[in-house]
Amino acid sequence: MQMLYNSDSFAVVEFEVPAASAADQDTEEDAGLTRGGYEIVDKFARKEIYIEGAMAESFKEGVEALIETSPTVEEIDAYIERFSSLMHQPVVLH
Repeated sequence: MQMLYNSDSFAVVEFEVPAASAADQDTEEDAGLTRGGYEIVDKFARKEIYIEGAMAESFKEGVEALIETSPTVEEIDAYIERFSSLMHQPVVLH
């Protein structure tokens, strides 16, 4: 788990999980594969989403393209806000 982004509006955490144990892999190439995703939290709406697979890859590519432009915090927040409509899980603190 690694905190990638934290602003007044959003937080993004990356999770990397080994795909399976090396003994379960079909080939040596598969042994290095990981799966995982991103947890995105909208602090104002107090909702979050966990994305993985194709959506996570699309999110990652979008962020990488945005970073190349030296964005402001507002521009990064605007990009992340595109995912707000998908957030249905309320954030609950213990």
